[in-house]
Amino acid sequence: MIETDRLIIRKFQPGDWNDLYDYLSLEEIYTFEPGHPITQEEAKEMAANRSYGNAFFAVAQKEMNKMIGHLYFSHVEPLAFMTWELGFIFNPSYQNKGFCTEAAKSLMEHAFVHWNAHRITAYCNPNNVASWKVLEKLGMKREGYFEKKAFFRRDENNRPIWHDCYAYGKLRDDVSK
Repeated sequence: MIETDRLIIRKFQPGDWNDLYDYLSLEEIYTFEPGHPITQEEAKEMAANRSYGNAFFAVAQKEMNKMIGHLYFSHVEPLAFMTWELGFIFNPSYQNKGFCTEAAKSLMEHAFVHWNAHRITAYCNPNNVASWKVLEKLGMKREGYFEKKAFFRRDENNRPIWHDCYAYGKLRDDVSK
């Protein structure tokens, strides 16, 4: 568990399903993300599965003890390279209040200090301005631009709808800079 002034970053708990449903049931969440709005049953299953894994962290606002978003933070192969990949999704009701930046910053600092992380990477769609602004607030450098890197949807003829991608990174050596 990591604590900031306003937040607690912790492992998922099965009981987080309702807060998870609050935002992952919204169509707008999937503008730049794979998937589709989830049902309550899917939220229950997802929260339970995430409570056993190590790649997703719940972000709860201390004041209300409410999960307001989550961070994806996964050790990338090969493990010897000491690299983690960061991602995040937050409830729109709690966006533009600095919560995502606060949570991601504290998790990144924790990884550099306690997990011996050498590098943290992140990727986002260039059209997702809010996302890449958060990454830049975290001190991450835009290191690349990939054309047609991935797709999450298909058109009416079942052809992939490709999207471009920014690549960001931050080295432990850059933390004090």
